[in-house]
Amino acid sequence: MNARRSVFRWPYLSLVTVLVLVTPTIASAQDDTPKALPFALGAGIMGFLIIISIAGYIYQALALQTIAQKTGTENGWFAWIPILNLILMLNIARRPIWWIVLVFVPLVDLVIIVIVLMGIAEARNKPSWWGILWIVPPISIIVPGYLAWAD
Repeated sequence: MNARRSVFRWPYLSLVTVLVLVTPTIASAQDDTPKALPFALGAGIMGFLIIISIAGYIYQALALQTIAQKTGTENGWFAWIPILNLILMLNIARRPIWWIVLVFVPLVDLVIIVIVLMGIAEARNKPSWWGILWIVPPISIIVPGYLAWAD
């Protein structure tokens, strides 16, 4: 009888051993799946935002380059380089180049940017309030294109 019990114990022990070893593996595989979904979703959203940001940068650079050409300002290609585009904006608005230092001072930069954008609007023979509209978030998409491509 004892031999019979030992024979029947091995399958049960092996089954228990397999369940003990495999169950955490299955549980950990199930835990990894929900963690991958937020990562993939976040990566997709970040990729979308990067594409939108690049498209916005290209639009702004094209508009600034066109404004430079229409106002007769040289070095319109400065619109494509991040710090040089500020120098180009100062040239279009006919403001001194040393104002670039004021653009990097907190709170002062808001006033300087508004003055420069108003100067750009006046350089395109538009009312100066178009420069103020350039900083209003939803309208800021339309204003550069209007100043660049409107007659």
